Amino acid sequence: QVQLVESGGGLVQAGESLRLSCAASGSNIPAYTMGWYHQAPGKQRELVASIAPNSVTEYADSVKGRFSISRNNAKNTVYLQMNSLKPEDTAVYYCYAGIRRGTLYWGTVYWGQGTQVTVSS
Repeated sequence: QVQLVESGGGLVQAGESLRLSCAASGSNIPAYTMGWYHQAPGKQRELVASIAPNSVTEYADSVKGRFSISRNNAKNTVYLQMNSLKPEDTAVYYCYAGIRRGTLYWGTVYWGQGTQVTVSS
């Protein structure tokens, strides 16, 4: 069983930065693909970024060049550095962990509680 706890959200103005953290506990954390989804009120949850066990990363087109995902296996923690924030980035950001094969996840996908990011114009 894996537990995930997010932190680092808050209220910022457009153009500013935030860094989100996701601390994982459980067994074999380095073997999981981990990343972040976000969800705005009334909208569907959407993939933002992911990082594989070999540190290969993927990003949504809307955040490429602005966001950077990284992981520290010694701390079992994943980070999302968010720069040049825009009002459309406003959402609850959820950390996840799962076993990925190609574009699909197999077995249980674990989710954190979420952290609110609000960007004012």
